[in-house]
Amino acid sequence: MLRNDMESQSSYDHMLSADDASLLAMEFNRNPLVDDEAAFDIYASPPHPDYASLPRRPPVVTIMGHVDHGKTTLLDTLRSSAVAKGEAGGITQHIGAFSVPVPGVSASSDIPDTITFLDTPGHAAFSAMRARGAQVTDIIVLVVAADDGVMPQTKEIINLIKNDRGKAGVVVAINKVDKQGADIDKVMTALWAEGIELEVMGGDIPSVEVSGLTGHGLDTLIETISLVAEMQDIRAEADGPAHGYVLESKVQKGLGNTATVLLLRGKLTPSSHIISGTTFAKIRQLMDSQGETVKSSTPGSAVIVTGWKMLPSAGDEVLQGKENDVKRAVENRLRQASLEATLGDAEAINASRRQEREEREQRAQNTLEEAAHAPVMKAMGPKELRLIIKGDVSGSVEALAAAVEGIGNKDAITKVVSTGVGEVGESDVMLARAAEGMIVAFSVNVSRIADQAAAQNSIPVFSSKIIYSVLDEVKARIIKLLPPIIEKRVTGEANVLQLFDINGKGRSIIKVAGCRVSNGIVEKDKHVRVLRNGETIHEGTLSTLRILKRDVTEVKKGLECGMNLSGFDDLRNGDLIQFFQRLEKPGQL
Repeated sequence: MLRNDMESQSSYDHMLSADDASLLAMEFNRNPLVDDEAAFDIYASPPHPDYASLPRRPPVVTIMGHVDHGKTTLLDTLRSSAVAKGEAGGITQHIGAFSVPVPGVSASSDIPDTITFLDTPGHAAFSAMRARGAQVTDIIVLVVAADDGVMPQTKEIINLIKNDRGKAGVVVAINKVDKQGADIDKVMTALWAEGIELEVMGGDIPSVEVSGLTGHGLDTLIETISLVAEMQDIRAEADGPAHGYVLESKVQKGLGNTATVLLLRGKLTPSSHIISGTTFAKIRQLMDSQGETVKSSTPGSAVIVTGWKMLPSAGDEVLQGKENDVKRAVENRLRQASLEATLGDAEAINASRRQEREEREQRAQNTLEEAAHAPVMKAMGPKELRLIIKGDVSGSVEALAAAVEGIGNKDAITKVVSTGVGEVGESDVMLARAAEGMIVAFSVNVSRIADQAAAQNSIPVFSSKIIYSVLDEVKARIIKLLPPIIEKRVTGEANVLQLFDINGKGRSIIKVAGCRVSNGIVEKDKHVRVLRNGETIHEGTLSTLRILKRDVTEVKKGLECGMNLSGFDDLRNGDLIQFFQRLEKPGQL
């Protein structure tokens, strides 16, 4: 092992991984056996050799923009449903999908006659959604209110667009053009300044003026999106094994485990066998965005799939295969997940053992005093706000967990201990108690037993349907963990003019500085610092403040007084004595 640069693994108590064990076996001229059956899995089909011969598929469009810029109203008008009424605080809570017909396009035409829209969550969580949505979004519609302009979350989306330049098309929808105070030219100029170069100003990004409230310009928006999609030449196999992604998953009454699947290639039909992550399904029923049963799903459409063994995770890849192949692949994925967990445990054990060896060697070399300080150094680190998150659907939980984990700095961090779908139960309270954390109930109820248990164990529970409220609460709690910021506000200054020696108690000599107050008010109960040649040489407090022989508590500007500093007698003529108060402010992220 030493000859093969495996010195760190050569300890007698090191747990070998499968790869290291194979290398070691080959060193002794032995052939390690590889379990081919355990390596079996289902993968997406390779790209079609003749892409241009494939039929076009509907583009997948994501609408994004600043909160309250009218995204949900725009989507509501597009699909002519009452979705906006069910939203909380103007923010869509989880991902869904629906199709909109393209006017003027016949079914026989090569151009797709529908467009699939994704309904996205609040943009504080969209970066997390984008991590799994990048492979499914063909076109981004950036919504900007004509009466509000470019706002902070608009800039976040612009940065996402810049990072994905070339991967997705972009269309700008200037909304609320019918509202009083709308200034379209100002919005266009602000977008240009942020790097979004519109066609009307000589750039290459199309823009459309719309009103989500009245429906003005929506036909033009649909036609523009269709044109951008035609230029992108989006194609996919209409038959063959299905390939898509899970947008959301949840348990529905009467249907059991369900998942919204966005299909990108192939065809889904009832009784098909599909795999996603470490779960699988024999499709019992396919439903469209209106809840109507459909016989099949084609590329570019989103359907609700029932028949899952367990809930898949949002963002997981969905693949189709034969029943036996799907079950073999699931078994191997579960085995691999268990193996990775075991390897993770082995790495943690090896790291712990290695640390223990290093500590023993350190104690052997250092003095007893250094050894006593070692555990203190080990305990140092950022404070943690531990969270148990429960939500209504897996997509929302995943996005929220990713969003809150980004809150913190080197002094305090957020750690998500556990996530799950469903109402908060007593087990969640016990977990929060063990972890010394708090519970976040996002769009779910807290059971009566859990509420009582939380009250008895002093476990904080925060419930909200709005993602920004959750983020604000987490930020507030993180700020409480940060060390406070100490500010020193100068309230007065005095110049030392002359030094006197006076007799104190017990025949002691006290050095008193004769001073003139040059600025502000000198107060006896304030902190003081002595500045000499611009440098602070002492900080402390006053022991004596007198005018003539009379003790006073404060002296105003322009008056002369005598003062003595506690524990400091090295004052000199020309020194500046500053009086200040310490202001303690909450830490900042």
